[in-house]
Amino acid sequence: MARNEPTGDRVLKGLGLRLFAILCLASMAALIKLSEAHGARLGEIMFFRQFCAIPLVLTFVAATAGLSSLRTQRIGAHATRTIVGLMGMVCNFGSLTLLPLAEATTLQFTAPIFATILSAILLHERTGWHRWGAVAAGFVGVLIVAQPGGGDIPLFGAMVGLGAAFFVALIAILLRQIGKTEGAGTTVFWFSTLSIPPLGAVYAFQAQPHDLTTWAMLVAIGIAGGAGQISLTAALRFAPVSAAVPMDYSSLIWATVYGFLLFGVLPTTATLIGAPIIIASGLYIVWREHRLARNRAARAA
Repeated sequence: MARNEPTGDRVLKGLGLRLFAILCLASMAALIKLSEAHGARLGEIMFFRQFCAIPLVLTFVAATAGLSSLRTQRIGAHATRTIVGLMGMVCNFGSLTLLPLAEATTLQFTAPIFATILSAILLHERTGWHRWGAVAAGFVGVLIVAQPGGGDIPLFGAMVGLGAAFFVALIAILLRQIGKTEGAGTTVFWFSTLSIPPLGAVYAFQAQPHDLTTWAMLVAIGIAGGAGQISLTAALRFAPVSAAVPMDYSSLIWATVYGFLLFGVLPTTATLIGAPIIIASGLYIVWREHRLARNRAARAA
């Protein structure tokens, strides 16, 4: 076995980290919805999400690549990623306040679908009928979940949820370009740091008194989000993307559990029908991309 080839134990460790990351991010989503119900505003939530995550990110970078790795010659690229990331956060957090947890989570599963479309348009990647078929199937699942014109979820909320998935896909493409020269910890640090000034300005206008429980939830949002980001990054050190990404769909389980325990809401019948179609579409796109990457590597070798 090659020295850098992942062993079974390392892959299991990576999958465990990925599952833990998804639990953290699902917990963050539930806390966002809870804090909003307690009177916290979107600007406040976003500020605490970024501000409270910075110490965790710095600790992770110091323990791995070292703080010197935070130096960058591509501050413009990081600024662009920050702008897109903040727009994505508005849609992501907004969808959590507008929709039940399970429905908001299900719509975010369309990110691989948007990634396929954007890769073909922006990167001019060749996309065969297999993946276009998966894209079409995925959007059928979206129509089932959203039920435009007569569903149980508001159309505006569904559009915001799809917007969140679109920005996730766009950010993934940006990170592919930034990742050619920048480490993951460096990228996360600069995103968190550069987003503080604009979010701080918004927070200055939206800051308001809260009870101790709400303050604790706001801090916990940042800690859970930071821990989730770190675990997502660490997971890919041990497990290949093709094995790690399918773990992301466990978030629907946590969204269902949190939705029922905290808000007394279960997924609608339409979501239970449409979600498997969207998930299958995303998994097929991931598998197809992995297979094509292996074929390209074999031809290059």
